[in-house]
Amino acid sequence: METIELKFLLKLLGSPDYRAPLSKITPNSKTSATERERICRKLHDRDLVECSYEVTKLKIASPGKALLKSDSTGVPVTDKELKVLRASEKEKISPGKTGVPAAERGAIIERLADRGLIELETKVKEVWLSERGQEYLRDEYTSKGSQPILSLEMLNNYLRFLRKSLRVQMDEHQEPQQTLSATAPMSKPTDAQILQTIRDLDQELGTGNYLPIFHLRQKLEPLLSREGLDEALYRLEGNDQIELSALVEASRYSQEQINAGIKQRSGSPLFFIKVTAK
Repeated sequence: METIELKFLLKLLGSPDYRAPLSKITPNSKTSATERERICRKLHDRDLVECSYEVTKLKIASPGKALLKSDSTGVPVTDKELKVLRASEKEKISPGKTGVPAAERGAIIERLADRGLIELETKVKEVWLSERGQEYLRDEYTSKGSQPILSLEMLNNYLRFLRKSLRVQMDEHQEPQQTLSATAPMSKPTDAQILQTIRDLDQELGTGNYLPIFHLRQKLEPLLSREGLDEALYRLEGNDQIELSALVEASRYSQEQINAGIKQRSGSPLFFIKVTAK
């Protein structure tokens, strides 16, 4: 790990819940915004941090152009989604120039990007230390070569982090362990119940009938194994009740969320669920 990356993480440890706007994380006084973004994305690629992003520019993609040229009566997009596609047809635009109200703009742009109809330019808005990042700093990091020059603030952040981690581990060890007999068995959901769960999550999260699979895994994880859910989704697709589609814009999701998709031997994982049953 580069010294500047270590300083970035130690600065992040000083923020509440190890989470902060990227603009607040300054490894060095001379670190530019561009360099800060580069460091953050490198750490994200190694699963040490998670990020939220802000769309700065968008432009129509080839599938979006083809859609605009098709018969509008059969276009599977809303009027406001069409408005975004037409606004970005000739040049890159900022989200504010889409002509869509701010309250709805984010969800509409996200749905279009998920379907590969537009391309996005983003910048990191907020960053937080991932579970993997906490494990790395707590259990694995060792200094090699020349010692990095750390400020007293960074050192204090690291010591507080280690002490808090130790207290949590001690508390977990002292909690009485529940026996399996004390836990009531939970029944495995039927395909019909899984289909209803997909509908419920789509409505709750407003994903426009393009529900990312990781939401469903999180909901059903105690009841179904990864293989069990994959098999159930294939059955539902085989019965023409859902359609599974691949991920196009990977940069908008964490590696953990991407890994929750259904891996394919070639190409991107199956990532979105669309309900087709009436």
